[in-house]
Amino acid sequence: MGTAERREAPEGGVTAQLTAQRDPEAPDRDIPRHEDTAKAPDGEQPPSRPPLWVEEPARHRRMPDPVRAAAVRAVLIIAVTLIQAMVAFLCTLAGSWLAFPMVLSSVAGTVVATWGALDVWVTRQVWNQRNGVVSVPSSTARALRREKRRARRQSRAAERAQERIRRRGGTGQLSHP
Repeated sequence: MGTAERREAPEGGVTAQLTAQRDPEAPDRDIPRHEDTAKAPDGEQPPSRPPLWVEEPARHRRMPDPVRAAAVRAVLIIAVTLIQAMVAFLCTLAGSWLAFPMVLSSVAGTVVATWGALDVWVTRQVWNQRNGVVSVPSSTARALRREKRRARRQSRAAERAQERIRRRGGTGQLSHP
């Protein structure tokens, strides 16, 4: 691994960018250039290069864990099914006895892969229905949760008031239940 140095972003930003400068004539590309890392003869810093990458915020939120697990499962199943189909095709071309069992397993794999893809969609829909769509400010699920919290708070406050009345021995009540 080569050596690297930290530099501040040229926009005057706060984040430091990790850059590695290499000598094009060096046989090993991990050797840094000496003339760029040292100061210029007149005491000035050499001209700064643009950063290798710029951190950008994520465009989409991360998928929920159950949906991501279903997606990984579906991708693995689909990959195995594609390999089975390719092996079945090559066995058919070669006239091998393995062609027929591979075709049957490819058909079964296609059914399972379709189930895997549908599983991702269903899991996503179920997760959205249970947890609400968080990215939309006017989400109905959020409003329902707010309503339920408000109702729970009111019921707890009413229970506390009743408990206080019972502890005082019923004073302040017009009638006893």
